[in-house]
Amino acid sequence: MSSSAKKILIVGPSWVGDMVMAQSLFITLKQQHPNGIIDVLAPAWSLPILERMPEIRRGIAMPVGHGKLALGMRAKLGRGLQVERYDQAIVLPNSLKSALVPLFASIPERTGWRGEMRYGLINDIRLLNKDRYPLMVQRFVALAYEPFAPLPEQLPQPRLQIDSEHITGLLYRYAIPDNKPILALCPGAEFGPSKRWPEQHYAAVAQHFIELNWTVLLFGSGNDKAVAKSIRDQLPVEQQARCISLAGQTELAQAVDIMSQASAVVSNDSGLMHVAAALKLPLVVVYGSTSPTFTPPLSDNVAVEQLSVDCGPCFERECPLADNLQPMKCLNELQPDRIISALDDLLASANQ
Repeated sequence: MSSSAKKILIVGPSWVGDMVMAQSLFITLKQQHPNGIIDVLAPAWSLPILERMPEIRRGIAMPVGHGKLALGMRAKLGRGLQVERYDQAIVLPNSLKSALVPLFASIPERTGWRGEMRYGLINDIRLLNKDRYPLMVQRFVALAYEPFAPLPEQLPQPRLQIDSEHITGLLYRYAIPDNKPILALCPGAEFGPSKRWPEQHYAAVAQHFIELNWTVLLFGSGNDKAVAKSIRDQLPVEQQARCISLAGQTELAQAVDIMSQASAVVSNDSGLMHVAAALKLPLVVVYGSTSPTFTPPLSDNVAVEQLSVDCGPCFERECPLADNLQPMKCLNELQPDRIISALDDLLASANQ
């Protein structure tokens, strides 16, 4: 098999944002091997996202839940993949468990960072220099190159495809007007409350744009239903019909297609932030306990808003100063006017 037709299995990450960022690696591999085949072993939830990445031949559902060993299931899956005769596996998670399936699949070249001391499981083992590759996307893309190779100054950015044939039906199903600009708000964050900008601030942004005759859509998982309801309930009664909650109402692929119709997005540091960035929408991201220096949105159409506070970024799931008189000041004190101004600037630039 020629190098251009190389067959590669990627063991993908477990989080929405990380999977979106991994597309930069997939694009790089396709540039190196235009006729190559790339399959991705990943959690079942991520398969609809992988279908929106043209570089991927197919996604393979990982039957073992995150954090579980299930050695027998991993062995069975790996042996079943032997028929594919992959030339290389690239393992993106750092856990020992994630490197087992490529071994059981008898893939001759198994590439990854050392992680949990995976000598033998990974035979093309890389030692991470965090100063050389400070960004997660750099650590993903570096695995497509020889060890210690310099990376291109501009890495390829994720770009998700949409299913345009289904969009009209989705807008009708959720009673979303197609004759008004749409503001998408992503107020959730699976990481924890220290990433979530307060609902009253989101409500203030929603009210501002509804007054300008926009429609506001609230995106999120089932875990974000209460947050979305709180935002909607804080709006004046006459505006609430113009704010539609999709939290927990859509599948991930449907959310991607609906979000693609937005004129602008405001999001916490979350998986949906990376989706919005990959759709190349004008995007304002609110950072609290985390930092854009590791997993920034990979787009040129973004404004990052974060307060400089003496206690942060702390990278904690919950504010360690919760009992303080000023808890979560990194988010509470970041006022809606600042987000609205940043969004206005992005929209003005887009219209020039």
